[in-house]
Amino acid sequence: MEEIKVLSPTAILGYGFPVESFERGLDQHPDVIAVDAGSTDPGPYYLGAGVSFTDREAVKRDLKLMLKAGKKLKIPVLVGTAGGSGANEHLYWAEDIIKEIAREESLELKVAVIEAQIPKEKILKEFEKGKIEPLAPAGELSREDIEETTRIVAQMGVEPIIDALENDVDLVLAGRAFDPTVFAAPCIKAGFPKGLALHMGKILECASIAATPGSGSDCMMGTLRRDCFILEALNPKRKCTVTSIAAHTLYEKDDPYRLHGPGGIISLEETEFTQIDERRVKVSGSKFIPSDEYTIKLEGAKKTGYRTISIAGTRDPIMINQIDDILEAVKDMAKNNFSNIKSDDYQILFALYGKDGVMGKLEPLKDEPSHELGIIIEVVAKTQEMANTICSFTRSSLLHYGYPGRIATAGNLALRYSPSDIEAGEVYEFSIYHLLKVDDPKEYFPITVKTIKGSE
Repeated sequence: MEEIKVLSPTAILGYGFPVESFERGLDQHPDVIAVDAGSTDPGPYYLGAGVSFTDREAVKRDLKLMLKAGKKLKIPVLVGTAGGSGANEHLYWAEDIIKEIAREESLELKVAVIEAQIPKEKILKEFEKGKIEPLAPAGELSREDIEETTRIVAQMGVEPIIDALENDVDLVLAGRAFDPTVFAAPCIKAGFPKGLALHMGKILECASIAATPGSGSDCMMGTLRRDCFILEALNPKRKCTVTSIAAHTLYEKDDPYRLHGPGGIISLEETEFTQIDERRVKVSGSKFIPSDEYTIKLEGAKKTGYRTISIAGTRDPIMINQIDDILEAVKDMAKNNFSNIKSDDYQILFALYGKDGVMGKLEPLKDEPSHELGIIIEVVAKTQEMANTICSFTRSSLLHYGYPGRIATAGNLALRYSPSDIEAGEVYEFSIYHLLKVDDPKEYFPITVKTIKGSE
């Protein structure tokens, strides 16, 4: 093959894409349709709770178009980090959707399912052997961290996906995967340079976010050759530019010249970006440098409690000018009122939109108060009942708190909703964000090949 074409329909499976853009991509006769289906960006809840952050019907809509196109063109479809977080619950949630599509569309699909969830018992054994190390900003891992973790997944590299493709499948459905791998694996299998393949995958995993104007819900085509790859947005309203592609190369990276991944790094020190025409960009010079030890990233989440929130606002300048002191006083009131509850069993948190609700302590404009504040009262506690009780008390205390200079007597807050307090359920935090040294990059990623028939 002189070149291989990879069609990326959308930034994340379930985000959608225009059918017209997708069909323009199909008209170019791609060799592969690939899509990333997950991320840690929405936070730890989805991994910990075992649920998808993308909507089922939206995922089904995208998958149906992709699977029907793959069968028609006789090319494989690859899905990475299925179900949003790539644990077994997510993986088999996605498989159920595929079975439903197969029944409705009378499709027969040969599917390779790759698991990425690792039992805690195995992780504990590797921990005892000293094979797990922190990945900044995470600290040293403890046995307690592992035991308290609900689910642990590992980011697979290209090797398990290449093995899966050896089975001549219609679909590769992968658990947690390094984002570029489902785009790069078929290219590397076909003999194309690993550095270029992974760099192209780095761009394609976000589809037209790398175009201008950017969109996470539109298609992108990548054409990989021996010495370069070419990127093209498939919607006429968008175009790839040197600036947009180079900027996206820097996306989610702490080093402009190196992108770390399973088994090594993509070196960008000799990368060049060239504008071919108004809508296409050529990229060359990217290289893969293997690491001395092959490592895979582990991700784990543990439950820390239950959340209740209340959403309110104020535009009293007297209150706004002393809001920090008021909130501390209300916290003290709650502490005194619930002195029978251990302080470690709950947290009271405030987010002030119009002050520092987005940046928090990093907000640089601390001396530019707004004329109004949005106040989110958040309580995280050991039980849902405790969170409800403390949030209710905190909200009512803030509503009627008598701060110096207060003129209003009816209340300090405008409450957006009735009921004013909203149960937000279980709270999770990332408990494992570490690297595991492995001898075999395929060891923790078992492959099951099965046939899904629409008639069954």
